Amino acid sequence: MKYISTRNKDKIVSSSEAIIQGLAEDGGLYTPQTVDQKVDLSSALKMNYLELAQYILSLFLSDFSHEQIQQCVQNAYQNSFENNEIAPLCKYHDGWLMELWHGPTSAFKDVALTLLPHLLTAAYQNQNENDLISILTATSGDTGKAAINGFANVENTAITVLYPEIGVSDIQKRQMQTSLGKNVEVIAVKGNFDDCQRIVKEAMKDTAVLAACKHIKLSSANSINIGRLVPQIVYYFDSYAKLVKSGDIQLGDVINFVVPSGNFGNILAGYLAKQLGLPVKKLVCASNSNNVLTEFIRTGSYNANRAFIPTISPSMDILVSSNLERLLFLLSNHNDVLINQYMSSLKEDGHYTISDDLRHALQESFTAYDCSEEECKKVICDTFHKEHILIDPHTAVAVHACHAYKQESNDTAPCIVLSTASAYKFAKDVYAVLTGKSCDDEFEAMYALHDYTSVTIPKNLACLKDMDVRFTKAVEKEDALTAIAKRLEDLQHDYN
Repeated sequence: MKYISTRNKDKIVSSSEAIIQGLAEDGGLYTPQTVDQKVDLSSALKMNYLELAQYILSLFLSDFSHEQIQQCVQNAYQNSFENNEIAPLCKYHDGWLMELWHGPTSAFKDVALTLLPHLLTAAYQNQNENDLISILTATSGDTGKAAINGFANVENTAITVLYPEIGVSDIQKRQMQTSLGKNVEVIAVKGNFDDCQRIVKEAMKDTAVLAACKHIKLSSANSINIGRLVPQIVYYFDSYAKLVKSGDIQLGDVINFVVPSGNFGNILAGYLAKQLGLPVKKLVCASNSNNVLTEFIRTGSYNANRAFIPTISPSMDILVSSNLERLLFLLSNHNDVLINQYMSSLKEDGHYTISDDLRHALQESFTAYDCSEEECKKVICDTFHKEHILIDPHTAVAVHACHAYKQESNDTAPCIVLSTASAYKFAKDVYAVLTGKSCDDEFEAMYALHDYTSVTIPKNLACLKDMDVRFTKAVEKEDALTAIAKRLEDLQHDYN
C-alpha cells in the first residue's frame, strides 16, 4: 500500500515515509492510495487483540516486515494496559461501552500512541535514517500526555507538546507538567486547541523553524500522522468480534458505532474499518456545544466562524477538525483539486460547502448529534445512579447521541459507544455533577469522587499529586513559532 497527499495525489510515498513525515510538505494529510483489501471476519474471530493488530497493520504497512510489525505490537501492548483485552466492552441499557481508557494515561489515545514510537523506529530503519526526529504535537488534553508517555527517552527522538493554557482539565495539565523524560518539552499556549493545531501545521512549513532543523526531521504524533490513525482501526474489529463470540450478534450482522468527536480521527478509523469490510451501518458523530461537525454532516456546510465554547468535555472543544480532510478526499475519489479549494476556503474565509453528491455520500455512512452541557450532566448522573457506571463527560456526550439516534431513527441494530477517557481525568466536574458539591482542588475532587462512587482511581492518576512539576512555560500565540524554533536549536546543540 502507498500513501498520497490529500492536496496532491501525485505525491506518493511508502508507509514508512508517511509515518516519518507526519504531514505532507504541501500541508495535506497522507491517505491510503487504495483501501480495497477486505479483512477476513471469520479469521478475525479467532484472534486476540495483539494478533488482530498485527493482521490489520500488515494491510497498511506493506514496507514493514512481519517480524517488525509483530515486535512493534508486542512492545506497545504487552504490560502497558491493565489487561491484554486492551478495549473491554461494558454493557449498558442502550448498548455497549467500548472502554478505551485502560492504558498508561487513562485515555483512548494510548491505544495508538503506545504503538507509534515503535512504528516510527521501524520506519527509520526501513529508510536508513539517522537524523534526530522531533515530534511536534498539539493537544486538547489527552494526546499530549499519551504522546509524551510513548516517546519519553526513545532513542533519536524528541517531543514537544503544545496545549491550550485554559481549556484542559487540571488533571490533564498536571499529567503533562509532571512528565518524565530527558527528550520532553511541554509548552502552554495562550489560546485554544485550534490555535495549537494551527501552530503545529504552520511550523512544518515555517522558514525559521525549518532553518533550525539541520539534521533534524519534524514529525507529529497527532492524528494527522497516519501512524496514529491506523492502529485505531483495530478496536472496531475487536469489539465486533467480541459481540459475535458472546452471541449478542451473528457474524455478518450490522452494528453502529457512536464516537465522541473533535478532530475526527477516531471516527475516521471507524470509516476505514467499514471500508475493510466491517459490517457498520452508521457511524454516529457525537459533538458537544461546539457542534460544527453536527451542522456539517447534516447540511454539508462547514462553518468555523462561531464562538468557541469552553465545556466540561474539553478534548472536543475544537472548531477545525483536521481529519475531515482525509474523509472528503476518500469520498471524492481523491479529488485533490476540490480538497485544495475547500481547505483554502476554510483557511481564508472560515467556511466551505461541499457538493450535494458529496454530502449524500457522507450521509450514507455518517449521522451526527450534539449535546448541551445540561444534557451531558444529566447523562453522567443517570448512567451512574441508575446503572452504577461512572463515565467521563466525553463519553456522556456520546451516550446522549446514541440515545438520540435510536429515538429518531428507530434503528434496532446494536450500538457500541466509544468511551474515551477515565472519569477521574475530569474529577472536579464529574464530582460536582454527581453530588452538587464543588471541590476547588482537583485531587481533593478525585478522592471525594472515589469515596462517593467506590470506583478505583487509575494508578497513573492517583500518583500525580506527589510528582514534581517540571514544565511551566507559557507563550502567546504569536510567539509560539519562535519558541518552537528555539527548542529545535537547543536540540541541535544537544544532539551534536
